[in-house]
Amino acid sequence: MTVAQAKPNPLLGPQDPLPAEVINAASDHPLLLVCEHAGKMVPNALNDLGIAQEDRDSHVFWDIGAEAVTRIMADSLGAPAILQPYSRLVIDCNRPPDAPDAMPEANHGVQVPGNRGLNDAARAARIAEIFDPFQATVERHLKRQPRKIVLSIHSFTPLLTGEPRPWHVGFLFRQDVQTSEHLARFIADAQPELTIGMNQPYQIDDASDWFVPQHGETSGLPHSLIEIRNDLIGDATGQQAWANILTGAVNRYLKEL
Repeated sequence: MTVAQAKPNPLLGPQDPLPAEVINAASDHPLLLVCEHAGKMVPNALNDLGIAQEDRDSHVFWDIGAEAVTRIMADSLGAPAILQPYSRLVIDCNRPPDAPDAMPEANHGVQVPGNRGLNDAARAARIAEIFDPFQATVERHLKRQPRKIVLSIHSFTPLLTGEPRPWHVGFLFRQDVQTSEHLARFIADAQPELTIGMNQPYQIDDASDWFVPQHGETSGLPHSLIEIRNDLIGDATGQQAWANILTGAVNRYLKEL
């Protein structure tokens, strides 16, 4: 008689959230919203990655304010939104899983003890249980209803390595230039005092990005990754204000284009 070996415990236990939260799942709105860095959860099995609470609350661990802006936009528009609840230090769902910073041992000077010396099995578990299901959920909702635009919502810190970042909002793109240019123009028309960055504060490439190459460009849909400076969306007032700004730009985009 052959005795089957017991399977190892999964990374995600019954008390851990699912790897993707879907808002307005049945909506046929032409916009799909995605927020890869929405949350700062850590699977119970990983013991907070050995990181202090202060750092788990900082921009190192998640995109401050991005989840709230995404939720408000989804509620206002009745559009579907897909949010990823786990910290990007567990696995970054906007990076190829083999990228050096997908499961980093340090980030912006913060050491990540729980990511030191990860073996292939530990990496594979994070990919199989968080990264792959999240990306599959995005793919399903891109195809479920006829979409006209897909946007990813992020935030960035106003100061990095001592250098100020003056943009209030940035649009990241590569092949699809027009979508970002249209949205930026609509925002500038409504809020001319804002400083808008085009491919600022980051640039897109295959080695370090996922949403634009794998969801935007592969789908053929108009798309942009939107970065809002996180000091502007650190509280409910700012989150509502920026959700309104982006919602206005999206509505104008859908009406005119």
